[in-house]
Amino acid sequence: MAVVKEDLNLKLNDLSLKDESLKSMDIMKTNNPDNGKDCYYNDCCEQSCKAKEMTSLSDLITELHRVFESDHVNVDYVYNLMTNYKSNPADWRKFAKFDRYRYTRNLVDEGNGKFNLMILCWGEGHGSAIHDHANANCFMKLLQGELAEIRFTFPEEDLSELPEDETALKEISRKTLETNAVCYINDTLGLHRVENPSHVNTAISLHLYCPPFDSCSVFNQQTGKRTKSQVTFWSKFGQKSNRVSNFIESYIFKPRVILQNLQFDGC
Repeated sequence: MAVVKEDLNLKLNDLSLKDESLKSMDIMKTNNPDNGKDCYYNDCCEQSCKAKEMTSLSDLITELHRVFESDHVNVDYVYNLMTNYKSNPADWRKFAKFDRYRYTRNLVDEGNGKFNLMILCWGEGHGSAIHDHANANCFMKLLQGELAEIRFTFPEEDLSELPEDETALKEISRKTLETNAVCYINDTLGLHRVENPSHVNTAISLHLYCPPFDSCSVFNQQTGKRTKSQVTFWSKFGQKSNRVSNFIESYIFKPRVILQNLQFDGC
């Protein structure tokens, strides 16, 4: 399965960060004129520009901690790390906690406050609402099954003249991610919704958020109305958490077929 990759070059300190300790961290890429290769660190001329091969989830976590020790972190390098890890259920099975009625967020590693690594478990037909990422960077890797990712524009500030037959949020793209595929999104790339289109099989995905966030905004596709949503964890480090939240207003969608294209009801 070919990996879908967006334009990943951005500076993290251009975003509005809540954690003061993160404001000095740039996510950026520099170029080494001596060899023409993209370099990922301040001392990149002394280090390999290629992401390491990850033989286990533990190796991935160790390398992420090392990378995020720096004030400068390259999005492409993190993306490639996520790509190089090949899903192995023996690595992540203990973190995969399902709920009958909604998808779950299960914390794997807190990243010393610089990132959160988590596993999301999607039951048959489970999906998220359309949401932003609170000015964070989001990497998503499929560990098992398939997920549909649908991206949307942010709503216009003035929706008073919106025609009745149009929605406030315009669909940008729609793609299906299969096992080991990786995608990336931040708020400059738009909003998105993630769904498990199968009513037979579950899906499991690995997510990295930098910086971590505990709330984001969800959007009504028709009206563009924005609502603040608190997000917490179904489990932490393999143990169920006592606190349960709405997980970005999870829902179970019911498919309907329109002109041979699958369309999904809202939240």
